[in-house]
Amino acid sequence: MRQVANNYAFIDSQNLNLGIQLLGWKLDYKKFRVYLKEKYHVQKAYIFIGFVALNQRLYDSLQEADFLLKFKPTIPDADGKLKGNVDADLVLQVMMDWNNFEKAVIVSSDGDFYSLVEHLYTHDKLEVVLSSYIKNCSGLLRQTAKEKMRYMDNLKQKLEYKKHKKNTA
Repeated sequence: MRQVANNYAFIDSQNLNLGIQLLGWKLDYKKFRVYLKEKYHVQKAYIFIGFVALNQRLYDSLQEADFLLKFKPTIPDADGKLKGNVDADLVLQVMMDWNNFEKAVIVSSDGDFYSLVEHLYTHDKLEVVLSSYIKNCSGLLRQTAKEKMRYMDNLKQKLEYKKHKKNTA
């Protein structure tokens, strides 16, 4: 019997969240974690996210769903929107864990990950790149990931968050 692969996921949370919002639905992170484990044999799933103290409930729920959170301090941009650029942190984590995983699952549509994806691909360490939607995915990323590119726009039925109605009886 073949042993389950030891794959790791590296998730650009802001990119994922904004991409799913553009599709008009909300991601259920618990379902997403199960999906990563069952479909891609992800044993560890890192989420790279900007830290905002008011989001503690979100962070707690992500940890309860078995995600490992990697925080980046946030700073306001010119418009006052909080920004926590996680790209370098994600790349660094992949390289630090290089010998610990069989293959990587990269979750982003950001062309800034072109070099990382190319390196993973050429060393046969890339399982898949998951992008929310082809229309907001970098052409560089699509070109580099080649046949290992997948999109989440067709996963709404499996991964959409649905509020649970409270029983009022």
